Amino acid sequence: MIRRFYKEVTLGQQPGGWQVLLDGRGVKTVGGAAQIVPTEPLGQALAAEWRRQGETIDPKDLPLRDMADYAIDMVAPAREAVADALLAYAETDTLCYRADPDEPLHARQQAEWEPLLCAFEAENGIALTRVSGVLHRPQPPATLAVLRARLVAENAFVLAGVEAMAKLAASLVTALAALGAQHADEPLALWRAACLEEEWQAELWGRDEEAEERRRRREADFLRACAFARLAGPDA
Repeated sequence: MIRRFYKEVTLGQQPGGWQVLLDGRGVKTVGGAAQIVPTEPLGQALAAEWRRQGETIDPKDLPLRDMADYAIDMVAPAREAVADALLAYAETDTLCYRADPDEPLHARQQAEWEPLLCAFEAENGIALTRVSGVLHRPQPPATLAVLRARLVAENAFVLAGVEAMAKLAASLVTALAALGAQHADEPLALWRAACLEEEWQAELWGRDEEAEERRRRREADFLRACAFARLAGPDA
């Protein structure tokens, strides 16, 4: 905990975007760069984090600040490398790997995942390889090229949010679908679909409270990353 050192939180427009000001002083990243974000809605969300601090500042209660720092200090200088790394989540995408067709889980995966994959393929003009069992099969090079181009086209803040979502869901499809969701409840539905196998195991063998709490924390992290990415995009 750190004693609060400011009274007033404002948002100032700067060249290239918006910056939170604490008593008129611009917030900087951990790396020492000006923490300038690309959209006013994201700036307002960051300002709200600072405003809700009490007499002491809890660093854990500034998650969007941490994501903005990461986007500026780590993603912005290496956007293409981050995009390339994200393609690994397409190569092993959870939604593409199914149980063997004779297993009951396969029918559930088909019912929940296939409509999501088909919609994503149609939206992006790609074809994704489905795999039954655990043996890896690569995705088509043309599909990966389309996905890479989409990732590289995003700004560093959107890319940081997509990266966090893909890691949590073990699915690039889930992350990009959540980014482009048209309805407020879609990101949560997509997250829960990505957790289908965990839910299946819990239904079969019972629920462990510690595991459920971990999943709740991961769900909150996914939704926060999704909100961050959407606030950073051109449609915010």
